[in-house]
Formats: sequence, C-alpha cells, structure tokens
Amino acid sequence: MTPMALPAWLQPRYRKNTYLFIYYLIQFCGHSWIFTNMTVRFFSFGEDSMVDTFYAIGLVMRVCQSISLLELLHICVGIEPNHLLPRFLQLTERIIILFVVITSQEEVQEKYVVCVLFIFWNLLDMVRYTYSMLSVIGISYAVLTWLSQTLWMPIYPLCVLAEAFAIYQSLPYFESSGTYCTKLPFDLAIYFPYVLKMYLMMLFIGMYFTYSHLYSERRDVLQGFPVKKKKV
Repeated sequence: MTPMALPAWLQPRYRKNTYLFIYYLIQFCGHSWIFTNMTVRFFSFGEDSMVDTFYAIGLVMRVCQSISLLELLHICVGIEPNHLLPRFLQLTERIIILFVVITSQEEVQEKYVVCVLFIFWNLLDMVRYTYSMLSVIGISYAVLTWLSQTLWMPIYPLCVLAEAFAIYQSLPYFESSGTYCTKLPFDLAIYFPYVLKMYLMMLFIGMYFTYSHLYSERRDVLQGFPVKKKKV
C-alpha cells in the first residue's frame, strides 16, 4: 500500500507560508495603523501633531519594531530567504534609535525628527510587508515589485540622515542627565555620549554596506522585470 499523502494544511511548506503570511499581515496592519493615525492627526491638528507623535503612537511603533526582531530568527532557521547581516544592521539601527535614543530621553520625543523618522520607517515597511505578504501566497504585481525594490533608494539614505540628526539632538540631554554612563573597575567609566558619537560614524558605514546589498538585490529581482521598448 502506498502511504497516504498529508493534507495540504499539514505540509511543512504550507505551515511555513501560513505563519509568514500571518506575520507579514500583522506587521502590515500595525504600520498601516501608525501611518494612517499620523496622517489623520496631521490634517486635524497641523504641526502641533508632530510634537506629540511619540506619545500618540510610540507604543505601537515599539511593539512593531520589537516583533520585527523575529525576522533575524526567520533568516537563521531558513524560513525567510534573506541575508542576515544587512537585515541585522537595518533592525539594530531602528532599535538603537527608538529604544535607546528616543525612548530614554523625554526631550527628544518632542522633536520633529521623531515624526519624520516614523513617516520614513512606515512608508518603507508598508510597501515591504505588502510585497512580502502577497509573495508568500504566490501573488505578484509588477508595479508593487518595482516599488518595493525602488522606494528604499531615496528614502533609506534620508532615514539614516534623520537617525543621525536624532542622535545629534540627543547628545546634550545624555550629557546633562548622564543616562547609561557607567563606572567600571580601576577608575574607568563609559561615557555614553562618546559611544553615541562612535555609533554615529558606524551608522554611515553600515548604510554604505546595506545600500550596496539592497542595490544588488534589486538588480537580481528586477532582471526579469518587463520593460516597454519604444517603437522606432
């Protein structure tokens, strides 16, 4: 007797795709809610809404970014096809800026740069998670594919500049409050503003590496992209 085939819903590939679809859907809903909330608040309250962006949506943003760390696990176990180091650099950038720089300093939370960062992050993530969610279930749209592989080109460098500006604006507050400054044995100490300044340089080095990787990935994905040729 031939062994009975497993039902589709019990097959490992089906379970993996179902899990990834639910993950991408949750992230898409979270980032869409954030972006919609920011848009409605801006048209309702104008520039005043930018000051309390973090108070209004900071919790949801922190939840979404915390969940995104699962993507490193996805890559490690092989259920998501991606390179670990570039994704690690992108995620750590956001985690450090959001949790270390912005969340720990209440004065920074009221800066306009927080609103700008949230807009850039959510624009990229809404498109990326939409593309990934549909790809898992075998749906592909040429326009969405092109957008997901192109939108990051102008926005990602702007994200890094905004992140660097957020660090720059936070330095006086870290210097005055002494947050994260730690004394070590043998009369040594960690002065956190110096750590941030060093990270500021590493941020641009990481941007070059990540940009190069994303550009190579874009070239590979769009090799079969339909291009309309003009008739002579």
